[in-house]
Amino acid sequence: MIRKILITSGVIVSIPILLFLTLWLYPRPVDNTPAWVFEGDSSDIDYCELPILDGSGLLAKDIPQGHTPGCGYTKFPQPILKGCTEPLSAGSQDLRGLWEAVGSGGRANHVERIEQCGNRFVVTSSGLIHDMTTDGSLSGASNDVSPLKLGPFNLCIRTSATTAWKDEKLEFYALGGPHVVSRYMKDGVYQWDYPGFGNTKMKRLCKLPERAKTSEDRG
Repeated sequence: MIRKILITSGVIVSIPILLFLTLWLYPRPVDNTPAWVFEGDSSDIDYCELPILDGSGLLAKDIPQGHTPGCGYTKFPQPILKGCTEPLSAGSQDLRGLWEAVGSGGRANHVERIEQCGNRFVVTSSGLIHDMTTDGSLSGASNDVSPLKLGPFNLCIRTSATTAWKDEKLEFYALGGPHVVSRYMKDGVYQWDYPGFGNTKMKRLCKLPERAKTSEDRG
């Protein structure tokens, strides 16, 4: 009996350790992010001038998936979906723009850029780029990294999420499994829900704030 308890306890303890090692050691995907994404000054862009999605330009499938360079960009990148004018897929909300958290709830001071085109959805913030499709497929999942601080160690672990629009909310599923994030527009206010941070409400910005020009802002 004692032996069975010890074996069961060992299995329970080993599962999170194995998961952590998998996320830490799993190889990065091939990065086909165009070089120009990390060139130039994206702070010159007027983010209130949103592209017209009339189908006159590139389609979402014409643009390679963007990825976080290393364990985080050092300078806020250019828009990944630049030149894409494919209309949004059915059931989508238009969340495009540059946004800053307001109020004291959620992730205070957080700044993020959202791009959409066709069924693509790209969130750029705090050193990271998460580019994915919104059809819930694993083939269109974000395939990136996230910094993790454990005591004196700064680690870089793999992350992946699938997304799908449900009831006018974009739902995020970690590794295609458990639900983790919801992004949506409600009563004219863009907001999102995240475990551990609660609800974050955001206001639209036209210009990139000085503090968000580098990856130092992890708010």
